[in-house]
Amino acid sequence: MAEVDPRALCGVSEKVQLHGAMLALQFGYAGFHVVSRLALNMGISKVVFPVYRNIIALILLVPFAYFLEKKDRPQLTLSFVVQFFLLALCGITANQGFYLLGLDNTSPTFASAIQNSVPAITFAMAAALRIEKVRINRRDGIAKILGLLACVAGASVITLYKGPTIFGPSQTLNEPIIASSIDSTTMLLANDTSSSSSGKSWTLGCIYLIGHCLSWSGWLVLQAPILKKYPARLSVTSYTCFFGVIQFLIIAAFIERDFNAWIFHNGTEVFTILYAGFIASGIAFAVQIWCIDRGGPVFVAVYQPVQTLVVAIMASITLGEKFYLGGIIGAVMIIIGLYLVLWGKSEERSFAIKEAAALVSASGPILTQSPSAYKSSSLKQPLLPSSTASEV
Repeated sequence: MAEVDPRALCGVSEKVQLHGAMLALQFGYAGFHVVSRLALNMGISKVVFPVYRNIIALILLVPFAYFLEKKDRPQLTLSFVVQFFLLALCGITANQGFYLLGLDNTSPTFASAIQNSVPAITFAMAAALRIEKVRINRRDGIAKILGLLACVAGASVITLYKGPTIFGPSQTLNEPIIASSIDSTTMLLANDTSSSSSGKSWTLGCIYLIGHCLSWSGWLVLQAPILKKYPARLSVTSYTCFFGVIQFLIIAAFIERDFNAWIFHNGTEVFTILYAGFIASGIAFAVQIWCIDRGGPVFVAVYQPVQTLVVAIMASITLGEKFYLGGIIGAVMIIIGLYLVLWGKSEERSFAIKEAAALVSASGPILTQSPSAYKSSSLKQPLLPSSTASEV
C-alpha cells in the first residue's frame, strides 16, 4: 500500500504545493514591480507611497506578532529600540527609497534582474564580517566567489552599457535590430543625453538600484545577530516597519509638504498602494515563510529568476517596456552568478553533513543537531525576497 503524505492537502502532495506556492509568489512579486512603476507613472510621491505601504503592512503584522510570539518576545529595552531604529534605516528607509528612485529611472525588469545579486552581495558582506566562511581550497568556496564576481560584472554591465533596443512594443518582427558600432562609453553618454530632457538617467537609476541591493543585503546581515538576541521574527519585522514609517514621515516633513500628494485621486492609485501593502507585504510574506520552512532557503532562491521573466512579460504588455542589449547581458550574468552562489551553498551543506557523519562513525553519536539543521545556513535570511521587511 502506497505511503500517504501526512502533509498532503486535498490529495496534493507537499512537493506540488511548494512548487505551486513558489510560482504564485513570483507572480505576486512580479506584479509588485509593475504596480510600483505604474504608481510612479501616475505621479504618486516616492515618499507617500512607502508611508502608506508600510502602514498597511504594520496593521497586518502587529496582531500576528502580538498573539503568536507572546512567549518568544523578550522585554523591549533601549538597546533593542536603537537596534530596531537602525535596522529600519537600512532595511526600510534606504532600501525602499533607493528602490523607488532606481525604478523611476530604469524599468521593472532590470530592477528585478539586479535584485538577483542580493544573495551574492550578502555573502560578500557576511564573509567580510567573518559570519560566512569561505574556503577557496574547495569547489564550494570557488563557486561562491565566481558567483559574486559574475553578479558584480552583470550589475556593472547594466549600469555602464545600455545598448541598442532589442525588443519594444513598436518593433515589428521584420525590423532589424539596430547595429551598434559605438563603444559602450559613447552609447552610455548618448542614452543619458536623450533621457535628460525627461529628467531620467539610466546610469543614475542603476546606481540607485545597486544602493537598494546593498541596503537590502546590509539589513539581512545586521538582522542575523539581532534575531539571536530577540528571537521573535514577526515582532522584529513589526518594530522595523514602525520605525520605517516614522523615518519616512520625517523625510516627508522636509521634502513633501504638498497636502495634495497625500490624497488619493483615483481608484488606480488606491489599488497600487493596497497591492503593495496587502499582496507584496502581507500574503506574500506568509507564503514565503511557509516555503522557507518546508523547502529551505535555497529552494526559495532558485525561483528568483522566474520573477524576472514574469516581470519582463508583464511590463512589456502593461507598460510597453523596451528591452536593451546591455540589460539583457547583465541580467543573464547576474542569474548565472546567483546559481553559482546557490550551488556553492548546496555543496557546502553536503560537505558539512559528510563531515558530521564521519565524526559520528569515528567517535560515536556526539552530535547535538540533526543533519536537517544544516538546511538553515548563514545565508537563510539573505535568500529571503524583499517583502519580508525590506519591501514590507
